[in-house]
Amino acid sequence: MRMAHREALREFQSRLAERLSTARSTGLAASWLAIEAAQRNFLFPLGQSGEIFPWTGSQPVPYTRRWFLGVANLRGGLYGIVDLGDYMEVEGAAPAAEPARDQARLVALNPALDVNCALRIDRLIGLRGVDAFVESAPAASDAPAYFGSRYTDAQGLHWQEINLQLLSQQPQFLSIGA
Repeated sequence: MRMAHREALREFQSRLAERLSTARSTGLAASWLAIEAAQRNFLFPLGQSGEIFPWTGSQPVPYTRRWFLGVANLRGGLYGIVDLGDYMEVEGAAPAAEPARDQARLVALNPALDVNCALRIDRLIGLRGVDAFVESAPAASDAPAYFGSRYTDAQGLHWQEINLQLLSQQPQFLSIGA
């Protein structure tokens, strides 16, 4: 049973990687990578997102903030790992349950952003284009600077766009020391 689950996961990741590649080359198929973190839906612009990795853990770094999970070797590169939900300090968000940890992923920031960082997310949902949404609004006036537009899909689910470039330039994001 576990082997079948792993094979299905590999197949899903392979299809998603192929769709991401197609989306980046054509620029038409999708605009965002849809993810879930801290029980909320977020959209990462494809041009700012990098490679997706399974969550296998990280090497802890002492005296850092709780949202900085440590460092990990991802394809030969050393990356700082940030728990996105914990970073945003979403109120009432419980730690991920054991089954959800199987779905956790690391989304590396695009190398063009010049930050060796990957965001730990709870669940990868897939690709979304503008046509997936029925309503949009600007970010709330009190929202963090890295929040982009808010979107609502046909099922009534709300999505918050995160500008990864702006996120990676925030002083708090760059200050991992406790």
